[in-house]
Amino acid sequence: MADEVRKQVEKLYEEAEAPTEEYNSVRAQQKTLQGKADSARDKLARKQEEINELRAEIGPLAAAQYRSGGLDPSVQLFLSGDPETYLERAEVLGRTGDRQAGSMRAMQKMQRELAQERATVTDRLEELQILRSQAAAKKKEVRDKLSRARQLLNSLTAQERSRIRAAEARDDAASGTSDSAATYNGPASGRAKAALEFAYAQLGKPYEWGSTGPNSFDCSGLTGASWRSVGVSLPRTVQQQYSVGRKVSRADLQPGDIIYWYNSSQHNGLYVGNGKAIHAPRTGKNIEITSLDSMPFYAASRP
Repeated sequence: MADEVRKQVEKLYEEAEAPTEEYNSVRAQQKTLQGKADSARDKLARKQEEINELRAEIGPLAAAQYRSGGLDPSVQLFLSGDPETYLERAEVLGRTGDRQAGSMRAMQKMQRELAQERATVTDRLEELQILRSQAAAKKKEVRDKLSRARQLLNSLTAQERSRIRAAEARDDAASGTSDSAATYNGPASGRAKAALEFAYAQLGKPYEWGSTGPNSFDCSGLTGASWRSVGVSLPRTVQQQYSVGRKVSRADLQPGDIIYWYNSSQHNGLYVGNGKAIHAPRTGKNIEITSLDSMPFYAASRP
């Protein structure tokens, strides 16, 4: 019974990794789109302010034209006792009319731009809502799998759960896996060494899906945070990190390279040398050092 439950639980944990990375990807897209939406809102506010200022300027011009230009020019000339004064007034009125016409054209242009900004904001917010729905769906998928795993474990007796923990400890010992505190003293140098020193400082901290630190990490959260600590910016997910890195063969591995297990989008860690890697494994376990062959090796990349 305990062995069968252990297999089912491990399968559920493994199945949770794919939607976890999809959730991370959606959240990264959501963050980018939120920035674009905020920028569009700011542009909309600035455009509205410009239009308000232009309206304030056009108002007095229109009033002046109404006061001075309400009569037909020939009537104004007839009523004017001084033709020269009338002509001066007409010239001023013409300039005022030109200014008003220019201001009106500017107003129309701004109003068209304002309509476009409003449409952009609306589009961005609709896209955000779609991404929020996608993220919620992936979050539920992960939580459902983890909840099922907990239910299976809770269905066991205390003695059976103890047997599972003992079996996991034996497997870890056999593969050289350890989450005990340690410091990196391998052959890496420069930024790779500093990135590994950061990763080693996280040994023993819990895996938490969707987390990028500082108190817990998921797998791509750990690799990204380690390299970010030395000024190298990596994208959020396993798939994205795989896509941007320079691919290296297993024979050419160097400490600090990112290891991908299973495929290009499921799980990764950092190579530390001597056939070992550091990674954030799965729910219920802590960041650990493990054998490169503890999972099916897929590829490696160098940031």
